Amino acid sequence: MTNENPGDRTVEELEEDVQTVEDPGALDDLLTDEEEGKDRKTAKEVIQARIDELEAETKGGEATEDTETEGEYEETAEDVEDPEEAEETAAESDASDSAADADTSDDEAEGDDGLTHPTADKKHVRALDDGVYRDMWVYCETQGGELLDVSKEMLGKARELMDDYETEYGGDERVVAVLVGDDMRDLAEECIALGADVAVYHDDDRLERFRHKPYTEIVADMARTDADWKEYDKPRYFLFPATNNGRDLSAQVQGELDSGLASDCSGLTITNELISNPVKTGTPGEKVDFERILHMKRPDFSGFEYSTILCIDNPDREFHPQGCSVIPGSFDAMEADPGREGEIVSHDIDTPDDWYRVEVTDWDTLDTGVDLTGREVVVAIGRGIGDDPTEGIELALDLVDAFDDADLGLSRGVVTASYSVDGHVEQYVSEERQIGETGQIVQPPLYIAAGISGAIQHKVGMDESETIISINTDTDADIKDFSDYFIEGDLFEVFPRLTEAVEAGELDAVVAEDDD
Repeated sequence: MTNENPGDRTVEELEEDVQTVEDPGALDDLLTDEEEGKDRKTAKEVIQARIDELEAETKGGEATEDTETEGEYEETAEDVEDPEEAEETAAESDASDSAADADTSDDEAEGDDGLTHPTADKKHVRALDDGVYRDMWVYCETQGGELLDVSKEMLGKARELMDDYETEYGGDERVVAVLVGDDMRDLAEECIALGADVAVYHDDDRLERFRHKPYTEIVADMARTDADWKEYDKPRYFLFPATNNGRDLSAQVQGELDSGLASDCSGLTITNELISNPVKTGTPGEKVDFERILHMKRPDFSGFEYSTILCIDNPDREFHPQGCSVIPGSFDAMEADPGREGEIVSHDIDTPDDWYRVEVTDWDTLDTGVDLTGREVVVAIGRGIGDDPTEGIELALDLVDAFDDADLGLSRGVVTASYSVDGHVEQYVSEERQIGETGQIVQPPLYIAAGISGAIQHKVGMDESETIISINTDTDADIKDFSDYFIEGDLFEVFPRLTEAVEAGELDAVVAEDDD
């Protein structure tokens, strides 16, 4: 409705339509359109009345009277509980989550595991009173006693952002590495060498493997608890790896810290942003310059464009840390400097035995998998193999074998298509070969894409390759726009010619011929 020109409707029609709009920002845009169009007084009064109505609902509802400051929480009669009753309530909640969800009123804000901070009902969380936010935190995931590559990459990007931040804003804010596990001291020192100014670690031999509950509570406690080394309430920014464990932890920690999360990001910048949305500014028509906003770039759900996510405060609500999870391979790690100095902090918190009630007693170790990131050549195939998937894979493997150092990659379309293939190639149709936003990020000297349309999810996984050759029957395919060479043709016909050319050392000539 709000995409239409308000001047195309009568005042009566407009009054009826705006009653269905719940977004003050959309109404503000509608008001602007009316002012710049017919500028009817009665029409503007109708729109403004709906804006005022929504604003009154927000300020006059439960969120005003029952909301408590997360950092300055004051107990009310409803919040004060007998410790024994609290334990009984927690036990009942564990026994029947659905019943608890149905029976818990908006006025209840029970703590979890004896903690005093109110996180049960996010509608009742207000801004900290004069909250102070500083530094960029990076959760550094480990495996087998080593930092994951994505942890090193995030430290490198964080270092770059904070160096630019100091130049732009004059603030001396730090990169803070966060580690949880067993025997983390040496890895904390490695984080300093890789760009961190501070490395905070929590050691516990029970945390050698990722555990959902204790990891969440420990990292959240690091971020919000007063400590000698940090004179602020919460981090300004928080980066997590977009791995299985990282996605799990990031959502839980950001929820505990009463903020939001942008997931699977591949681009980060910090800049100011001029915002006119009254939900954010508090006043329709007013523009506010929000400073030091983390712009978190990720492929959007359409698959064809990028979206930039902002975590911006409301008038009565501060969203800090501004947090996101980062796709592995999106950034470069900085070269380690063993002589680099920084502060190492050992974190301590009493961890109830109940946090460890789930114990992993047996597990299998997976194979190392397929790592495409170090290959000189990656030959990737997409849905274009659909006419004969088995032959398509065979032809791609023939081309792979013609190179000295090459491997096969897949688009998500192949992984999810459930093609029927013969057994001898079935091993190659696996998610671990997927390239893109939810797969591997590669940047080889030569990337050959066949039968791939070039959706944004795939592009983010390979567009940093030095030379990109794409093969497609569709001359309007998006991948053509970011390819160095585009070959119009059927991969079933082109692959054999490329294989022959590589074996004869004549690839450049064939590419030039087909590109013409």
